[in-house]
Amino acid sequence: MKPHLLLIDALNLIRRIYAVDANQKHINEEQLVLTCSERVAQACKKMLRITDATHAIAIFDGDKSWRYHFYEHYKHSRAPMPETLKSALHHFKSAIEETGIVVFEPINDEADDIIATLACKAADNKITSTIVSTDKGFLPYLNSEIHIYDYFKRQHLDEPAIHERFGVDKNRLVDFWALAGDKTNDIPGVKGVGIKSAQQLVNNYTSINEALSDELLNSGLRKKLETNMDMYVISKQLVSLRTDINLGFSLKQLRLN
Repeated sequence: MKPHLLLIDALNLIRRIYAVDANQKHINEEQLVLTCSERVAQACKKMLRITDATHAIAIFDGDKSWRYHFYEHYKHSRAPMPETLKSALHHFKSAIEETGIVVFEPINDEADDIIATLACKAADNKITSTIVSTDKGFLPYLNSEIHIYDYFKRQHLDEPAIHERFGVDKNRLVDFWALAGDKTNDIPGVKGVGIKSAQQLVNNYTSINEALSDELLNSGLRKKLETNMDMYVISKQLVSLRTDINLGFSLKQLRLN
């Protein structure tokens, strides 16, 4: 059987399932954790079947990553994890491990960077992987070897869907977000450059430098870019996932029994 690596963005899956179950007013905290952890395990089993995975890992976030030190406002407006969920994460990890999937929690790195590293390393070795997440940060890495599956919409994502959603090709998403910003993660982008201007720039030019060298570029837009180039550079760093993390384990260790 050809190897297939399943990469689960653990907290992305858990928090979405938990948010639905937490709205059930008749359920107490103990029942909530039990029910939710069972649903997460069922989701993992379903994804193993859907992907025919031979290898699998669920990655959690470590403590504050380099992004929090690089840019102090990173995710500063995001609501903290509910305390009930935070104190019960060990139950979810056990539930996932019981499905045969390896659980990994880095010390400082974000799950997104670990997943991107694993997917790219696998692709370099001609091994197909499926990333299970609703996080848009993975979309630039979609290709013939790296698949992305939205468990909640029950669908694999593709390039036409990405273009329809953002108005740019998937290989220009990083530049698009660096220009327009990303409110969900408190990434600033270039002040005064909105979605339409960002789409115009990435669709008409291969780089920001090319845009600035165009004498016909709108003078107001040019001034915004020149004045706020530092925030473009910072934002681009923030939205770019790392693919070079030293993981400390091999693909063999992720094989399913």
